Amino acid sequence: MENLALIDSFSEFKDNKLIDRVTLMAILEDVFRNALKKKYGSDENFDIIINPDKGDMEIWRRRVIVADEDLDFENEEITLTEARKIEADFEIGEEVSEEVKLIDLGRRAILALRQNLISKIHEHDNTNLYKQFKDIIGDIYTAEVHHVRPRVVILVDDEGNEIVLPKEKQIPSDFFRKGDNVRGIIESVELKGNKPQIIMSRTSEKFLEKLFEQEIPEVFDGLITVKNVVRIPGEKAKVAVDSYDDRIDPVGACVGMKGSRIHGIVRELGNENIDVINYTNNIQLFITRALSPAKVSSIKIDEDNKRAEVFLKLEEVSKAIGRGGHNIKLAGQLTGYELDVIREGDVAGTVADEDDVELTEFSDEIEEWVIEEFAKIGLDTAKSILKHDVEDLVRRTDLEEETILDVMKILKEEFDS
Repeated sequence: MENLALIDSFSEFKDNKLIDRVTLMAILEDVFRNALKKKYGSDENFDIIINPDKGDMEIWRRRVIVADEDLDFENEEITLTEARKIEADFEIGEEVSEEVKLIDLGRRAILALRQNLISKIHEHDNTNLYKQFKDIIGDIYTAEVHHVRPRVVILVDDEGNEIVLPKEKQIPSDFFRKGDNVRGIIESVELKGNKPQIIMSRTSEKFLEKLFEQEIPEVFDGLITVKNVVRIPGEKAKVAVDSYDDRIDPVGACVGMKGSRIHGIVRELGNENIDVINYTNNIQLFITRALSPAKVSSIKIDEDNKRAEVFLKLEEVSKAIGRGGHNIKLAGQLTGYELDVIREGDVAGTVADEDDVELTEFSDEIEEWVIEEFAKIGLDTAKSILKHDVEDLVRRTDLEEETILDVMKILKEEFDS
């Protein structure tokens, strides 16, 4: 058969694409049958014999012999005169098998056929790639930085697969250079046209959970269970752990001697501060542990509304709230309760200073989100804010200095009037 580039490339496709022999044969047959349909109108009377290992292929057309004057369907029938040119003793009604040379399809058809073959193999690759990564969603994966863009980092794994790490899936302190190895979890696989787009995340709670599995043998073995994980990526995280074996201290096992076990996880996450907490079904105790390092005096639970009033001594309030409100926010997410911090000595509706005014009373002059920002650090009255320095409030909240000065001006006018 003709030494066409198409045939020579069969083995090349098989080697380069790592397609098994059965699959390659199925793709080749499909491609050639499409070409035959275009050329002859039907492929039902064609036999295709392919040997992808050697790069051999044969196409045979079967036609029934009819009298010269009875020829109606040229693709399915052949005249007796033409049949006897092939073999002299053919008779009407017999079947003739005749090899179809690729050159008979025409040069343009062969070029189109080759392009179709490449397209089908790429489609097969993309389907396999989609299935491969769909099966490992939620698992840790490592890839190398190929190039860095302003809103995304493109990674490539050992097999040359492209993985996308969007800016919003990166820890704020992440900084990557070409050639760096990056770890994250495969968060999703999305089809963009026919090509799968593989999305990696380093900000997902699942990433932190999987790091615990990878770095702490007792978690990997199932002796310690990670019950819940909450994060503010790059800032702070809380992980609730439990063990069904009373002989195992789950927190101690996860942290390790002088933090030796958790240190690698902290470093991987850009020095994210990780609190490891003993899980318990006792919600009061769980909230108390979740608000660590603050020491809680007492807790009043509203089970129906999933709220809890947490009473603390004045010096413990800032610890419970945490920098930027991170500690109380994560404690609420970890326990599933909305937490209200109440200073000991304050009673709902009254305050130690009778001349003081609730910050919510200024809602017509101060925006609600600003009031909420102060509440995050336990400042919910006028005088509680005025007794603080502006610099201290800027440091402890996400508010701009100008905003804080405007608020203080409004509050001072209240007491000066």
